Amino acid sequence: MPEYGQVTQETRGKLEEIVGAKYVSDAPEDIERHSVDESLEPPHPPEVVVSPADTDEVSAVMRLAYSERIPVTPQGSRTGLSGGSHPVYGGIALNLERMNRILEVDAENLMAVVEPGVLIMDLHAETEKQGLLYPPDPGQESGSLGGNISTNAGGVRGLKYGVTRDFVQGLEAVLPDGEIITLGGKVVKNSTAYSLMDLIIGSEGTLAVVTKATLKLVPKPRHTALVYVPFDSTRDAARTVSEIVRRKVMPFALEFMPQHAVETAERHLGRRLPDNSHPAYLLIAVEGNSEGEVESQLETVGEVCIEMGAEDAYVADTASRQQQLWEGRKCLFDAYKAFWEIDEVDACVPRSRIPDYIEGAEEVQERYGVIISNIGHAGDGNVHSIIAKGNLDDEEWHRVLPLVIGELIELALELGGTLSGEHGVGLAKKDYLVGQVGEVQVELMRGIKRAFDPRNILNPSKVFDF
Repeated sequence: MPEYGQVTQETRGKLEEIVGAKYVSDAPEDIERHSVDESLEPPHPPEVVVSPADTDEVSAVMRLAYSERIPVTPQGSRTGLSGGSHPVYGGIALNLERMNRILEVDAENLMAVVEPGVLIMDLHAETEKQGLLYPPDPGQESGSLGGNISTNAGGVRGLKYGVTRDFVQGLEAVLPDGEIITLGGKVVKNSTAYSLMDLIIGSEGTLAVVTKATLKLVPKPRHTALVYVPFDSTRDAARTVSEIVRRKVMPFALEFMPQHAVETAERHLGRRLPDNSHPAYLLIAVEGNSEGEVESQLETVGEVCIEMGAEDAYVADTASRQQQLWEGRKCLFDAYKAFWEIDEVDACVPRSRIPDYIEGAEEVQERYGVIISNIGHAGDGNVHSIIAKGNLDDEEWHRVLPLVIGELIELALELGGTLSGEHGVGLAKKDYLVGQVGEVQVELMRGIKRAFDPRNILNPSKVFDF
């Protein structure tokens, strides 16, 4: 274990001087809440939870922690699935929930400026009131934007629009020694030297603490439609994804659900979806600024689906019907978690290899006796394999789970994919990193970490061992 300083009474007094006594806590309920995220990693309690109100307070906390070599773990709403916000070595849980202001929605420049504690659902609501859209849409709508930036989160709109990195135009960040840096801004293009901003995006809080972000917006399309399509073959459903794109239709979302997931969603929601009797389903969402544009896309999508073996197509062209279908898709992690002990692999493979990944995952399921439900952003190849305990006893579950995870990751890599499409490496997947990128790249990453954080105090033990 690295040698770190402790949060002494003297240290606590200094923290209280920085943020106020009210915002420094070691109350058992606060320690417990900040010991975990939504992963299955066991709790790692911090010594103290510190909740700053602004960048200057974050900077002062980091200066103090750096001087006393105390580990600091930045935290938002702790909805991550890879253990990225666990305070592995105790120290300070830096709770950024108070920094939750939308500072500006700039319609002229199509930009929003936010603090890291802003919830993505709140930014969506605020921008859409003004006819604008922040496209990244991770499934956990109560996730914070700072966390989304730290993991380069994706979501259902990734096929058409891209991921979080594609919408970050500027950052204000605090380095481990307390230095405040400003990167980018309200400019669309920037070719000035190395992109330190892109290093920080996706670095999972190991290089700097994001305290402000400038995010790109787009005009919100006026019309949307959603199609729920059942297939008699998993392979036919997966092959349809590439064919729709080949026909020059770019849905803003193209999601895959197996029958087991549909039935689990219905059980969780207490209501039926349009159909639950087929092995596989696609949820296809299109948009445009005229009804004619949307209808033309729907027509092409329908033709492709029928040609590829679809049994039917259920069109949701009103906001309420679309919302009901989206609830069926977005509830799935919580639904499985409600009925079984679970874990998850969020592999990403080339779109054309989705059928091979799903078939390989089904073989893993049969081999180990677990439930594997492959749900995904099929349009961008990001397949979420939810692994459920099913009927296994506790001993067997804990024995086979790491084997299942390892085989699914190995399968993704064999197909030219990656071990994580959007949840990050964090604590849970760091043992698999070398297998994907190799020792040379990991050592380069360690060099970057050393340059930013030579004392290794910022979110230590995440992504790789320092």
